[in-house]
Amino acid sequence: MVFENKVWMGLDVDTSEKVCILPGMANRHGLIAGATGTGKTVTLKVMAESFSDMGVPVFLSDVKGDLAGMIAPGVDSDDMRKRIEKFGLSDAGFSYQAYPTQFWDISGRKGLPLRTTVSEFGPTLLSRILGLTDLQANILTIIFRIADEENLLLLDSKDLRAMVQYVAQNNKKYSAEYGNMTTASLNAILRSVVALETAGGDSFFGEPAIDIHDFFKTDGAGKGMINILDAESTIQNPVIYSTFMLYMLSELFEQMPEMGDPEKPKMVFFFDEAHLLFNGAPKVLVDKIEQVVKLIRSKGIGVYFITQNPSDIPDGVLAQLGNKVQHALHAYTPAEEKKVKAAASSFRVNKNFDTATVLQNLGTGEALISFLDNEGKPEMVRNCKVLPPRSMMGPVDDTSRLAVINRSDLCGKYDETIDRDSAYEFFKRLTDEATAEAARMEAEKQAEKEAAERAKAQAKLDRTKTNAVKSVGRSTAGTLGREAGGAIGKTFLGSFGKRVGGNIGAALGRGILDTLFNK
Repeated sequence: MVFENKVWMGLDVDTSEKVCILPGMANRHGLIAGATGTGKTVTLKVMAESFSDMGVPVFLSDVKGDLAGMIAPGVDSDDMRKRIEKFGLSDAGFSYQAYPTQFWDISGRKGLPLRTTVSEFGPTLLSRILGLTDLQANILTIIFRIADEENLLLLDSKDLRAMVQYVAQNNKKYSAEYGNMTTASLNAILRSVVALETAGGDSFFGEPAIDIHDFFKTDGAGKGMINILDAESTIQNPVIYSTFMLYMLSELFEQMPEMGDPEKPKMVFFFDEAHLLFNGAPKVLVDKIEQVVKLIRSKGIGVYFITQNPSDIPDGVLAQLGNKVQHALHAYTPAEEKKVKAAASSFRVNKNFDTATVLQNLGTGEALISFLDNEGKPEMVRNCKVLPPRSMMGPVDDTSRLAVINRSDLCGKYDETIDRDSAYEFFKRLTDEATAEAARMEAEKQAEKEAAERAKAQAKLDRTKTNAVKSVGRSTAGTLGREAGGAIGKTFLGSFGKRVGGNIGAALGRGILDTLFNK
């Protein structure tokens, strides 16, 4: 909660002093670490509520579903009354409160759809989701460049699939200009895109894309909006979850203006299950994360990583996290003991206790805490008890969640998907036009073939008729000739004259008729 314009997080066990985060140092980032069940979620809730009370918007992911209770006031109990009394919270104005909350969900089932376009996501992060090799990632970058140069919009996954297919079909043309792109690599990229679609990972590619300025809202009382990304289903695919969270962080870095060191953060971004971000991440990506974390504080954005062990975070990133809350770590093996000692050594020594020993014996809700002082230097580590949250712990029912979603002024902005004319539609038109042109040419070819066959049939028919007429003529002429010859033979020479005259007459008749028909 907020006390004297500071984020009050807990009480020092030894001195009973209030341990607070200075608002002006909150954008220097932070770490919440500890084994499962040690109280990390409570710490995150207390911190997020306090920033909201100060008018600072918050973005966080809910991987277990137990952060949604921020929409309702906390529930009183004997345990809570004991804690309130122990911390002296009644005198500090503690009360159960609900917080202004906006639910988001990549799939759109438990919150407003959180989408982006393929172009905005970019080839680097997309290569990580698709699990591409370095060579395939380079080819994907070339595909994005071809799309840009040819003014083809890549908005959703089907645009990307169509673009990869197009480049594969014109591989020879583009390889000559951009370098060799093997058919095997292009096919591997295409298979990865199809696999992503099949797994439902394409749900966050499309429009309307998220406008990050919608995260920077306050309610009528001036409290910062707590934006909760429901990640219960997304966390089942750790690469998609971590890469999308990194994308959100990158968008904040790229779009927010420089503002130096403000009196309080412009926004605080909580990255839960942060170890998933770095598992198997290539060096170029880790370097990019380190760069973003270093520079984003000048944009007024504080980034807080939540994980089990500080060793989950690369040293270059860990060095940027000035505000630390370390819950209990357990050491059952030599390797775990080494991690405990490393975590303990990262704190400024407190002469009143051995940090490594205390770290292994902390109870639930207790933590070693070190925040930055007003000069930006780490304070001495303190053994503290963390304050209880003011909102309800645990999940909420679907009816309550849906009511919050429907009341949002952003509901009409993101609930309907828009499918603009983009690369997929462009290539579909080309295919349809090519299909129509091929059909037209085939129809013309068939018509020409049929016309030729008709002409051939007519010519054959004409020849048949001509031959028939000639045959009739020859038969008639022969008959007439024989009759004439017979008459001559009968008149002049009797039977001998009849045979001779018949032959002469037949020959004479063929000659006369042939002359007539052949003219």
